Amino acid sequence: MRTPLIDRRDFLRAAGLGFAAAMAPSAWADTLAADAVFATAFVKRDGSYGAAVLSEAGKVLHAVDLPDRGHDVTFDPISKRSVVFARQPGTFAVVFDHTGREAPQTIASITGRHFFGHGVFSPDGALLYATENDFDNAAGVVGVYDARAKFRRIGEFPTYGMGPHELLLMADGRTIAVANGGIETHPDYGRAELNIATMQPSYVLVDRVTGDLIEKHELPPALHQLSIRHMDTDQTGTVWFGCQYRGPGTDRPLLVGRAVRGKELQLIEMPPDVLSGFRNYIGSVAANPAAGTVAVSSPEGNVFVIVDAGSGKVVSASTLIEVCGLAPDAAGFMATTGAGIIVDGAGTTRSEPDYVWDNHMLRIDRT
Repeated sequence: MRTPLIDRRDFLRAAGLGFAAAMAPSAWADTLAADAVFATAFVKRDGSYGAAVLSEAGKVLHAVDLPDRGHDVTFDPISKRSVVFARQPGTFAVVFDHTGREAPQTIASITGRHFFGHGVFSPDGALLYATENDFDNAAGVVGVYDARAKFRRIGEFPTYGMGPHELLLMADGRTIAVANGGIETHPDYGRAELNIATMQPSYVLVDRVTGDLIEKHELPPALHQLSIRHMDTDQTGTVWFGCQYRGPGTDRPLLVGRAVRGKELQLIEMPPDVLSGFRNYIGSVAANPAAGTVAVSSPEGNVFVIVDAGSGKVVSASTLIEVCGLAPDAAGFMATTGAGIIVDGAGTTRSEPDYVWDNHMLRIDRT
């Protein structure tokens, strides 16, 4: 699951003295006592873009400017650096430390490629992997960057599909899971989807060292317009995935599934009212291993749903306008919205008036 660790002894440095000095003593004490911080992209009300580190109480602790809209954030617990990726079809990623002491570094995509918004570090922090589009060949690739040499791009390997979106590093530290959305895009046409009639989404496992395909799974032909997009792993190592349907709006396909190595993909049955509430769109997936639950959100349907990871049964469904970002928080989930609202795991709601939160959120645990 996407919950990197940061040592408590490093937290003052990782938090940064600048915003520490700006916080009231009581607020800073609460932050030090917290178990985690959260990272997410945002749009400010004045139209500018950035990424922020939030406290468990939803307060902005540190922010970095972005040249355009961001999407997801990944964190390296070795170097204590985060990388925020541009929203598809963006051509930048920004590396920043949480102290603000080092100037952010921009990674530019190479000619013929653009980012799909997601990435992950190798266990030793030496390499960064990012899903990218080889758009002239309508093929997905994972770009490989040397994090110890100013993030120089040193290679790529195929995702064995089209339109890769989120990728996860599995527990063995070597296998990467990739959600190939199956949708062809080209920056000459913006975000237009060019192959809806023939799209072929897939879920693949790839060896990050050799680039070899380990497994590839596709949904049944009748569901070829069910784009696999976002993923997280539960306490057993099972990968949960969420989909976005590009077929007729009157259809109600199952949208949430799980993948176990060596087995076929399994889509999870849900009550009709819950399923229809998603409006055929899952925007984010997050697991809470400590609680044994998985949450999925739909900004199109203004709802997020919590599922028991063991049984696959729906535990709860909550209405929240433009909800998308999710991360585990205590026994529940923190959620952020495109309306600027933050709801923590205990259900407490707050807002930052100047901020509109983007699609994803990353929990960074402190040991």
